[in-house]
Amino acid sequence: MALEIVPPPGGFHGPVKRSITIAGHPTSISLEPIFWAALEAAAAAAGLPLSALVAAIDHARISAEDPPNLASAIRTWLMAQRA
Repeated sequence: MALEIVPPPGGFHGPVKRSITIAGHPTSISLEPIFWAALEAAAAAAGLPLSALVAAIDHARISAEDPPNLASAIRTWLMAQRA
């Protein structure tokens, strides 16, 4: 039997760019709205401001041997939290 693929609630949406300050430096991050919502929920669950959670993910990302871009690191981190 074939798997039926249905759009997520609210449909499919492309990335939304938002500005955020990390360690005193402004940067722009483009994520799909579903990832922004998951990131905001993760920050709230951890009792952190969104910028602090992104800074922590960024710190872990740049210490990797071959660091991905920040948006990819955020998406990967969020998916790993589901596991």
